[in-house]
Amino acid sequence: MSRQNDGFEFHASLLQRFLDVLYRVINFFVRWDRLPTLLAAVNLGVLRDRLRAHNLFHAGYGLDKSSDWSAGKERWRSPDGSFNSLDHPRMGMTGARFGRNFPLTECVPDSGDALLDPSPRLISRELLARRSFIPATTLNLLAAAWIQFETHNWFSHGVPKEGDEFKIPLQSDDEWPENVDGCMQIRRTLEDCSPRETWLGATPTYRNTNSHWWDAGQIYGSSQDRQTQVRSKTDGKLKVGEDGMLLPDPDRPGADLTGFNDNWWVGLSLLHNLFAREHNVICDGLKVRYPTWSDEELFQRARLINAALIAKIHTVEWTPGILAHPALDFGMHANWSGVPYRVMRAVLGKNNEAAYGIVGSPNDQHSAPYALTEEFTAVYRLHPLVPDEVNVRRLGSSELRRHELVNMQGHGSRDFMQAHGFVNLMYSFGTANPGAIRLYNYPNFLRQFRKDGQPLLDMAAVDIMRDRERGVPRYNRFRELLGKGRVTTFEEITSIPGAADKMREIYKGDVDRVDLLVGLLAEDLPKGFGFSDTAFRIFILMASRRLKSDRFFTDDYRSEIYTDFGLDWIRNNGLKSVLLRHAPQLGPALEGVNNGFAPWNVV
Repeated sequence: MSRQNDGFEFHASLLQRFLDVLYRVINFFVRWDRLPTLLAAVNLGVLRDRLRAHNLFHAGYGLDKSSDWSAGKERWRSPDGSFNSLDHPRMGMTGARFGRNFPLTECVPDSGDALLDPSPRLISRELLARRSFIPATTLNLLAAAWIQFETHNWFSHGVPKEGDEFKIPLQSDDEWPENVDGCMQIRRTLEDCSPRETWLGATPTYRNTNSHWWDAGQIYGSSQDRQTQVRSKTDGKLKVGEDGMLLPDPDRPGADLTGFNDNWWVGLSLLHNLFAREHNVICDGLKVRYPTWSDEELFQRARLINAALIAKIHTVEWTPGILAHPALDFGMHANWSGVPYRVMRAVLGKNNEAAYGIVGSPNDQHSAPYALTEEFTAVYRLHPLVPDEVNVRRLGSSELRRHELVNMQGHGSRDFMQAHGFVNLMYSFGTANPGAIRLYNYPNFLRQFRKDGQPLLDMAAVDIMRDRERGVPRYNRFRELLGKGRVTTFEEITSIPGAADKMREIYKGDVDRVDLLVGLLAEDLPKGFGFSDTAFRIFILMASRRLKSDRFFTDDYRSEIYTDFGLDWIRNNGLKSVLLRHAPQLGPALEGVNNGFAPWNVV
């Protein structure tokens, strides 16, 4: 991808230092989201550079070697993510450890009784439980399904083992149905059994059972075995039935046969089916243009194109949809394709990612080898997006039926999809709202939830324990380590009525003990934001890093790898065009809708 320099270039490091000092001064008086749009967008770029320099830390790979490799395979993604970096083939591959956004000495969990203080179950009951549904009115329910679809690509700590549980004491009035000696059980995160390096100190490490790369592994799998299972071995395509839908997974009742199908529900099925169809259509387009290509060549090129399109949709549609601030809309489009102003491009220079976008820019790992981080996992605990009930509609009918979401997940997922149909359920999700990401809005069916033969789960309590056991700093220290400064009172965290007093009671007046999840859900939001500014700091660092560190979004984002057809496909498509290609009946519902994650028309 050629990038012409139409003017002079400033020395990048001097410009960066000047802007860093300038915006530190400005932010002392004015928060970034209250600046004019262009200034706010530049402010965010400066903040991202500061975070890149100070908030990336390596925890080791936890792997002795990468998978097998041979010359020629560098043209496409490996199944397990190895050899994305040809110089460091283990980096980001399946099984590699999660990294950190803070110094390792800051990522040591509490021990003993302090680890359970205050009770995660008490927090679930008193601060997180949904009292009445609070909708996110600017989004549709596909936005909730989408982020789980994406996180299934990014990270998984594996299935916890029986026999290694935390025992959470219950209050006398707690009617938890699986009370064992007055306790609720939560299994510990699957242990990292790789040899520990001494420099890790007391920081716990965990391994990602997925590839760390933004490679659509949720569709294609993160191992050769899984990838083989989902492929048809004909014309590069994925396996689908005669009706065009994914086949059932024989090893997971109710789920579709796809790359990653944990925590399965209808929302995931909709998106997996949509992008499996997209993959197969891309294969058709490639075969017309390259009729001599083998099944392998067609599959690998289509995977690259489909994965990049998914990443683009997340960058320029989902993110500005949930963080609806003008500076974010400007900044995320710039992240992908650069700024629209020729003068700014000339000033910033031909290799500057802010000028021309990260995609196609030079690859850079910044201050640590690439890995997704425990803190990144923590800020994507967005369960309040999920409603307890969903209105199911039918195109061309005013009929509306309310269904509990618990009946749309697990073993019942495929039956529910077959009963109501792909198009009608897509329409239903497009016209329904997710929940707001706030206190008192955690779905109650997830607070009493059965999964994979584990004990009955209160997922809200589990979310609290996961951050604690993995050494993710609590809210006040977390925000301080991101340059936001500490709060000294509960009222500085939130203006939600009654929340500060309840937090003060539960945390016994110690604002430094507030859990990260509680602080993120309580925090007052910048205008238009769907989640907290503190969580957003990790996002602006890691969202860019997933692109900048990946060879296939930087040095190898070029026609020799993707083909001209592929680059045009990515450039010219978004969620709306994908939806209309595979479900043209949705045309009236999407008429005038600019962002596919915004509420659709009821027709």
